Amino acid sequence: MWALYEPIHTVTYFSAQGRDALTAAGLRGFWRGYFAGRAAPLGAVPAAPVLASFFSFAPAMVTRALPEVWTMASPEVALRARADGAVAALDVLLSGVPGAEVTEAVTLLEQATDALEPAGRVLGAANLALPRNEHPYARLWQAATTLREHRGDGHNAALVASAIGPLDILALRCGLDLSWATVQPARGWTDQEWTAAQVRMLERGLLDGDGSITAAGRDLVQSFEDATDVAAAAPWDALGATATQRLTDLLRPVARACAAVLPASNPLGLAPR
Repeated sequence: MWALYEPIHTVTYFSAQGRDALTAAGLRGFWRGYFAGRAAPLGAVPAAPVLASFFSFAPAMVTRALPEVWTMASPEVALRARADGAVAALDVLLSGVPGAEVTEAVTLLEQATDALEPAGRVLGAANLALPRNEHPYARLWQAATTLREHRGDGHNAALVASAIGPLDILALRCGLDLSWATVQPARGWTDQEWTAAQVRMLERGLLDGDGSITAAGRDLVQSFEDATDVAAAAPWDALGATATQRLTDLLRPVARACAAVLPASNPLGLAPR
């Protein structure tokens, strides 16, 4: 399910319409728009809550954006901009998807979000508390975003429970399936910090000397994914197998269309269409 709703969420970052809407709101530059748009449900927060809830970003990268972005656009303005940008992007990307199918998908997605437990899920809870937009594309995007942030909160908890920090997991994933050249600049860590993380993972037997992941590292990463799946199962259990399968079928063409805006190499682990 993540692979189907994550591409919908990412249009606000990678589509021209999503970026233009944030720029028009006063958030010039990709990362200002990213941090303000994604953090806006939390209110005008300083850097600390974003470091905690976004998890994988270097402190220096976050503090360059926050709290200054709130002098450029309030959270309310950023929320409107991200919704407007998503609508504009989806209006183009989903031109070949029948409106009735989008409406049905929205209904099922919102039934799934109704089953979410907000306790311990900071970003998921903040998105869940937002009022629903009238536009079906805005509702589609917001439901997908709520599910992905709720899932991400659970993933972060699994990492914390295993004493794996934000840069540690990036080093492990780059030893497994992501590109260091893409991930490091996108998360703001220095070469020195990255090397220190690799050494930590080497000492724990999770990486080899060349930075590639060991069998123990693979097993540990899989344990995070398994724990994340368990923590993210509630909305699909509530929706039921038949409705979840129907939603899967409805979202496949939507996800393929949205993935068209993804860069060939990205830090999300998603393949472009």
